Amino acid sequence: MSDEAVTYFPIERLREFSSRTFRHFGVPDADADRAAEVLAASDLRGVDSHGVARLHTYFDMLTLGRINPRANVKIVRELPATATVDGDNGLGLVVGPKANAIALEKAEAVGSAVVSVCNTNHFGMAGYYPLKALERGLIGWAMCNSTKLVAPLWGAERMLGTNPIAIAFPCATEPPVVIDLASSATAYGKIEIAKRKGAPIPEGWAIDKDGNPATRPEQMIEGGALLPLGSTREAGGHKGYGLAAMVDILSCVLSGANWGPFAPPFALRQEIPARSVGKGIGHAFGAMRIDGFIDPAEFGRQMDDWVRTFRATKPAPGTPGVVIPGDPERIAEAERRKTGIPLLAAVVADLRDISQKTGIPFE
Repeated sequence: MSDEAVTYFPIERLREFSSRTFRHFGVPDADADRAAEVLAASDLRGVDSHGVARLHTYFDMLTLGRINPRANVKIVRELPATATVDGDNGLGLVVGPKANAIALEKAEAVGSAVVSVCNTNHFGMAGYYPLKALERGLIGWAMCNSTKLVAPLWGAERMLGTNPIAIAFPCATEPPVVIDLASSATAYGKIEIAKRKGAPIPEGWAIDKDGNPATRPEQMIEGGALLPLGSTREAGGHKGYGLAAMVDILSCVLSGANWGPFAPPFALRQEIPARSVGKGIGHAFGAMRIDGFIDPAEFGRQMDDWVRTFRATKPAPGTPGVVIPGDPERIAEAERRKTGIPLLAAVVADLRDISQKTGIPFE
């Protein structure tokens, strides 16, 4: 959350408003509630860019008929431990949970499973999906491609999405280890925040339209690109590029979705690709039963030891010490359940606009 003025709202109020917004377009009640749950999970865990801040974009896409509100999500190819799911151009917030549930059910039945998904849309916070695996005592992971914003290593144009990856591991008594990251050097939202503030951006985040390092947000926004995680070759940019490629292939090439620069836009202002190589965007989900590898109780004990060992790391000067993946989100959730969700004025204005256009009360 930036240092702009914010207003706090109870999570249940935002969840109900989101659900009613989806139902306004004919999304079935259960699907609308699940979609609202995904957004609420993002807001609770401090992933503000993927919570109700995105609701107006879903609203726009549904208004224009670019998303099917009553999608028939179905398996089109299947083996005992794998499946390809066609999302029928539905809300990713609906398609994602349904496909993830298929992966979890298959993993419980046969030990591990992978489900790849095509013909879908933005699925919200990637970390939501492995959290559902934790509820069943499973290890879970999720990934998704997105509209092109990122240049491949040594490239000078947008070819890949920010292509997030998330995975979660249960512990016995310690909080779970939850890793949720984009394969780009930074999120596009941080570029937008810097533009609003009139602030520079760090070198290594982005390039301009000619492929030169960008230090002003406008340089990236006006024809430039984000850089892969690591930025330059010397700093490890080949690793972020490799992760983005992995997500693209597992989520899209494997499922029949649009990969790389052909991913369709989610926001109205984004460029529409010149051609299509598949259907919609893609997701991929996976899950593993721990008892297929090790006694679950022993795994839990070792995970507790792992967490405690890393927490005890000698801290670097001027830092608070080592953070376990998932700590910031867990702390944010505990706080926000008490104080409410902080929303920027621009987000509140978007929600009020939805209220005005639909007649659904917001305040």
